[in-house]
Amino acid sequence: MTIARLAASSLILATCALAQRTMFPPVRGSREMVGAANNQEVEAGFRILMQGGNAVDAGVATVLAAAVTEQSRFGLGGEMPLLVKMKGKPVVAISGVGTAPARATVEFYRSRTPDPWEQRGRTAPIPSQGIKAAILPGVFDGLILALKTYGTMSFGQVAAPAIEYAIQGFPIAEENAMFLRNYQSIIEFWPVSKAFFYPTGEPPARGDLVRYQPLGRTLEALVKVEKKKRGNRAKKIEAVRDFFYKGEIARKIADFSQANGGLISYEDLAKFRAEIDQPRSTTFHGFDVHKTSFWAQGPVMLQALNILEGFDLRAMGHNSPEYLHTLVEAVKLAFADRDRYYGDPKFSKIPEEILLSKDYAAERRKLIDAAHASMEHRPGDFAPALPISTSNAHIIVQDTTCVEVVDRAGNVFSATPSGAWLPSVIAGDSGIPLSTRLQSFVLMEGHPNQLQPGKRPRVTLSPTIVTRNGEPYIAMATPGGDNQDQAMLQVLLNILVFGMTPQEAVEAPRFQSEHFYSSFANHGFSPGRLNLEDRIPKETADKLAAMGHGVNVTGGWANASAPVVILLRDGVLHGGADPRRARFIFGR
Repeated sequence: MTIARLAASSLILATCALAQRTMFPPVRGSREMVGAANNQEVEAGFRILMQGGNAVDAGVATVLAAAVTEQSRFGLGGEMPLLVKMKGKPVVAISGVGTAPARATVEFYRSRTPDPWEQRGRTAPIPSQGIKAAILPGVFDGLILALKTYGTMSFGQVAAPAIEYAIQGFPIAEENAMFLRNYQSIIEFWPVSKAFFYPTGEPPARGDLVRYQPLGRTLEALVKVEKKKRGNRAKKIEAVRDFFYKGEIARKIADFSQANGGLISYEDLAKFRAEIDQPRSTTFHGFDVHKTSFWAQGPVMLQALNILEGFDLRAMGHNSPEYLHTLVEAVKLAFADRDRYYGDPKFSKIPEEILLSKDYAAERRKLIDAAHASMEHRPGDFAPALPISTSNAHIIVQDTTCVEVVDRAGNVFSATPSGAWLPSVIAGDSGIPLSTRLQSFVLMEGHPNQLQPGKRPRVTLSPTIVTRNGEPYIAMATPGGDNQDQAMLQVLLNILVFGMTPQEAVEAPRFQSEHFYSSFANHGFSPGRLNLEDRIPKETADKLAAMGHGVNVTGGWANASAPVVILLRDGVLHGGADPRRARFIFGR
């Protein structure tokens, strides 16, 4: 299918929009589908599918394109949990999440001097911006591992769209341009970043053609390494990986970091490896829901589903006061366990057999008072309590993107790329922005997510694959920080319990609880705070407030997350793209 035919198909869809109940028209196909954040990303993935690549090839190409065109939310120095479901095979997880550098210690951050760009009076022990917040770049190794193990194409093939956008340019989107304007006063503290993002000295306006040529040259150098390497496809792709983590690129990143007060060393990069991991799952009314392990927050959704399985949610009525109250209270209990027990399983024994058991969920279910909202932080009491004391804070996080791909064979790629978002420090002439994910660690002694060298921070990133009888049924992911799993929980229930189409499900009004310890910066706790989009009736909001919820009515489309969903049913692909952050999806 040509790009012209793609455009014509999109026009046909647009003309049908008036017949739909949704803001965006539903997108359907019978062969393949790509969902992401913008048209450049989706075009990159579809280009690879039309060249004969599979879902993993197309997913890698889409993520690489996002690393060029969506730097407001994600960059190549960031991180990425990934779920892959190959036809006839079980779901696997890939941890493309970087680790803390060897010099990143609790003692260092407790005694550090704040940097000039940190806001006076709001300094966190681990900064939320700048080079001292950087973990090792993990996403690239995750992509390479996925491509080598489950893909079919060369790195040069899947990187071609991203290189084209970086070298030849792309029209910058509204959000990206807005972020570059809003963060200019911070980015100007970092001369290399200033030259990278403001080559004319001024922020680009929306729609301006933007080129990130240093990043494009780095990608081109990786392709040249692959072409020069002798051997089979796997050896060639491994040579690309080694050039990034052990070769010239690693030295550029390390030299820049150490020359500018950062903690990343060449030895850190040379030791790092992304890994294939066993996902965690639960059953819900005949469906199997798969998430990452406890190095990310994904099991929160599994715990919430286990609790909610004991309620007749459909009988309550969609977004009724009873329904919303029940979901919010279940989410609070699941997040309390996340705050207390989740962390890198390589460093802590996670009591996952208890946390994911149906028996434990039944006991937790009893804690939900049908008439009153809880203001307590109530993790399970099967381990010693830890004193958590942080400030009350309303946290606004602007991070992350998502990529979903289903190919003609039924293979599925579900990823949540994140990190290295604006304002970002560019690592010298590599063009690679560094992540700031160290801020997700805590310094508390004995906590599973306590900062340690070589450890992965417990990230909020949470791709999702749902299967039925071993076959893929739903692929879903979203940006939105801590809100990701409660947003996707609502979308999933909209589909499975209330029979909505994916587009109806993502557009339906949502709540957002902040009754947890934030994963970012000061790790603030906002007991009882409940944001409701104003499309939820005032009578419902008033009833929830009367039950004790700290209701805050927001704009009608203000929820922090924006999922992309692909539903596979009876040979048809049904797509959903949330307009809250202008997600983009196409199928054929």
